[in-house]
Amino acid sequence: MKVMYTAEAEVTGEGRKGTGRTSDDRLNVDLSVPKGLGGDDGPGTNPEQLFAVGYAACFHGALKKVARESQDSVDGSTIDSKVSLGTDDDGLTLAVELEVTIPGKTQEEAQRLVEAAHQVCPYSRATRGNIEVTLTTKNG
Repeated sequence: MKVMYTAEAEVTGEGRKGTGRTSDDRLNVDLSVPKGLGGDDGPGTNPEQLFAVGYAACFHGALKKVARESQDSVDGSTIDSKVSLGTDDDGLTLAVELEVTIPGKTQEEAQRLVEAAHQVCPYSRATRGNIEVTLTTKNG
């Protein structure tokens, strides 16, 4: 891999009940455990929320890239994401749902762009075959 960018972060404290910050201090967050995981649902964020934002942002970038390359437009598009933590036979696991809305496109056109984005998005490539990712396409 030819490295183009590396994000650096540090977490201190008690893991999910700690503090996380990036080396450039652009992100500096308290972490809390949701009630659904046995926590106190404190004011901080959690790894699943951070992953949901990261995946949605990456996927949106991929969607814009494939649209640009096909001389198409995805103006006004949005990505709504859900990241779920659960269990299966092997222990804890994640599942992702991405709902992609692309105004001004037919369902078929929107679906084509979403499928193309899913092939090039680094998060999609990293999770493929590892966790369940469900894509839903809306044409706004």
